[in-house]
Amino acid sequence: MTENVIGDIPEWGTACIRELQETLLSDTSPFPCTFAVSGTKRNSLRFGFVESLDDRSTWDGLGDTLTEYLDGYRELGRETSLIVFFRPDGRTRTMDEYRDKFWSVLQHLHDTDESPWPAEVPRDTDDPWWEFSFGGTPIFVVCNTPAHVLRRSRHSPVFFITFQPRWVFEELGADTPPGAAARRIIRKRLSRYDAVEASPELGSYGDPDNREWRQYFLADAPEGPETGEGRCPFRSHDAEPVPAGQARGLDSTMRLEPRTVGEV
Repeated sequence: MTENVIGDIPEWGTACIRELQETLLSDTSPFPCTFAVSGTKRNSLRFGFVESLDDRSTWDGLGDTLTEYLDGYRELGRETSLIVFFRPDGRTRTMDEYRDKFWSVLQHLHDTDESPWPAEVPRDTDDPWWEFSFGGTPIFVVCNTPAHVLRRSRHSPVFFITFQPRWVFEELGADTPPGAAARRIIRKRLSRYDAVEASPELGSYGDPDNREWRQYFLADAPEGPETGEGRCPFRSHDAEPVPAGQARGLDSTMRLEPRTVGEV
């Protein structure tokens, strides 16, 4: 198990990995994201750990973990992700508290990132081509928490964040046979796994009506106007947005993926 870990594994870490692997490999309750299941079987998932969800001084190590992962993720194949667990503190917080912590962590990563923002990625979160980026790499991000109950695909007894480089989606465009097939399979499994319908926030990257940041942290109950985020909490260092549809250098195969592949 240690060969899958970036950095040191704390005494509480082994149980986190084992529990997640059991969830992903369950035969009795198949996990919706077939890519996460395959990544577990192929040994291409990587794991990291942060000692506290409250002590920001412990978050600095997350940047080092993410940097090390990004240095070699392509060698692991396209069914890879970095999953970072935060030390459990014995209590379950509210959904709003977990949401605030999640965005605070992403903001901290951005604020401490020494690499320039990718030229091909807009800095305006309201642009359908925006994606969180770190170390010059666009990354799709997913958060799982103990507060998620109905939406089991986002539940975990331990708060964790999954980082998926956009590169892993390049061959899974919604307009390609593999992408369309993946969407059908995952949606079907998701309908059986969760106690609520798939979130309407799950869209396709680059679609004019889609906003990537809304998919990062999903509510447990069906979203409505009174519960949805009106404005992304993330703030880029560069406040000047790139106009929608004018992101540079994006290959067409990266543009319309089945977003449910992020349901780790």
